[in-house]
Amino acid sequence: MPEFKQMFTRQRKWMFFLLSFYVLGWGFTAYQSIFLGLILGTSLSLFNLWLMSRKIDKLGQAAEQGGKIPSLGSFSRLATGALAVVITMRYPDYFHLISVVIGLMTSYIVIMIDFFMHKLYLDK
Repeated sequence: MPEFKQMFTRQRKWMFFLLSFYVLGWGFTAYQSIFLGLILGTSLSLFNLWLMSRKIDKLGQAAEQGGKIPSLGSFSRLATGALAVVITMRYPDYFHLISVVIGLMTSYIVIMIDFFMHKLYLDK
């Protein structure tokens, strides 16, 4: 398995771990709107991570074959963020806006943490 796919698998595991933690927080605390916002944002962030990994895989295949290099899909990731904000604004009693935005940034935080952990501790 190429290193890129291993990295995506590790990041996906971290995202599922965080989602399970948020579900427990939603079920057992009084901060249900905050945790529901984190669940919505992190779920869409996981979808964005999957989209990005798929696009990067296609980019690598196109570069390997010498074909046309596709875009990385910035518009679709931005549209996902807009969808999260629209859902949050439509149902403000259920979702906390700041936690949705933090949830949307979760995949980027997980990518950075995974990179630093892998490079600093595992490559020695």
